[in-house]
Amino acid sequence: MRNFDLVVIGAGPGGYVAAIRAAQLGLSVACVEERATLGGTCLNVGCIPSKALLSSSEHWAEVKHLAAHGITVGEAGFDLAAMMARKDKVVGDLTKGIAHLFKKNGVEWLNGRGTIPAPGQVRVGDETVLAKNILIATGSDPAGLAGVTVDEEVVLTSTGALALPKVPDLLVVIGAGVIGLELGQVWARLGAKVTVVEYLDRILPGADGEIAKTAQRLLQRQGLAFQLGRKVASVTRDGAGATVTVERRDNGAVDTIEADAVLVAIGRRPRTAGLGLEALGVTLDARGFIAVDGQFRTNVPGILAIGDVVPGPMLAHKAEEDGIAAVEALAGHAHAAPDYALVPGVVYTAPEIASLGATEEALKDSATPHVVGRFQFIANGRARAMGATDGLVKVLGCPDTGRILGAHILGRNAGELIQELVLAMTTGATLEQVAASSHAHPGMGEAVKEACLAALGKPLHA
Repeated sequence: MRNFDLVVIGAGPGGYVAAIRAAQLGLSVACVEERATLGGTCLNVGCIPSKALLSSSEHWAEVKHLAAHGITVGEAGFDLAAMMARKDKVVGDLTKGIAHLFKKNGVEWLNGRGTIPAPGQVRVGDETVLAKNILIATGSDPAGLAGVTVDEEVVLTSTGALALPKVPDLLVVIGAGVIGLELGQVWARLGAKVTVVEYLDRILPGADGEIAKTAQRLLQRQGLAFQLGRKVASVTRDGAGATVTVERRDNGAVDTIEADAVLVAIGRRPRTAGLGLEALGVTLDARGFIAVDGQFRTNVPGILAIGDVVPGPMLAHKAEEDGIAAVEALAGHAHAAPDYALVPGVVYTAPEIASLGATEEALKDSATPHVVGRFQFIANGRARAMGATDGLVKVLGCPDTGRILGAHILGRNAGELIQELVLAMTTGATLEQVAASSHAHPGMGEAVKEACLAALGKPLHA
């Protein structure tokens, strides 16, 4: 039997980054992946293809606004097959890049489904390899809805919604979270009438309430319709379409929505079935996540777990940080466990929505003293010049120390703008220090400075 210091099961962002870093630290490493390409859900049927379609559809949506910039075009159209081909090429180039990185760093790819028949052993197809340590990085699957059968033709998960052969006239999205809003916007831009059904009475559960409410208004303006506070009672396939039955949570009234396609986007669940964890005695929590300590070790010696299969934000960049921390600790290098309170979340709609740390609601609920600073992009020179005036920067801070407690941005490039505040919160920089640092003019980043000034009671441009 071949023998490795570390066998990683799963080649998504957490798994492949962990494998590469472990190899760089001198360990002999193999990575097991059952797909024909590396990169996991994120690169193959998640983060990357969705962003490719968001980009293509945004270009199409911008065509109708070019006249405001003095640009006149003839009759415009789009080719969905070409959009899909571009998406597939982006995915293909990136997955090939990971294969190259594996070769460069000496990571062996074992192609097939991995199971753990016993501690220190990983079975892949007909081969069993020995491993001093096994790292489970198998990611997550779309969560199912009771009584709803997904066929990836009419009733879809995100995987099917990324590969529709034509634009549906009527699309119902079940779930107003990140995936539902992103893919809902893609198909709305391309001509679908999109209705988003959400069990709660708001979109983006967990996001700052003010930001979520403003985002909903902007998305409605772009054509998305929302039915909030509705429970989906059933989805019935009817030939080439489906009927979605919903109940109002406040009064029990029942309504139906006809659809050509239905996207079920109510969240994700850890992918741990079939690994053999129960027989090994690996401890799972009540929600099915693998229990780990601060170094990502399970209760079974030699078995570790990271990413979506362990508690914490189910985000690709969180999985990467988990993976690096786990293998560096394994190799004897001091590495603190990631602080999940400092992991930003981004929704890549237009405008983007980026969040970090505490929300205003959480601070109020915990009676935590705080100050709030806001700055609207409509008052930002760069945003005005680009025609990107929707949204705002909102920061929350401690009135005594100036420490930043939370940051929330709705607007163009929010996913990049939030990084300044991620660094500030990570290093302990205060509202005063961010406000005192020079920000290039004219730039969207000036809105971050202005929000911090506003929190300090010293706004300049508001």
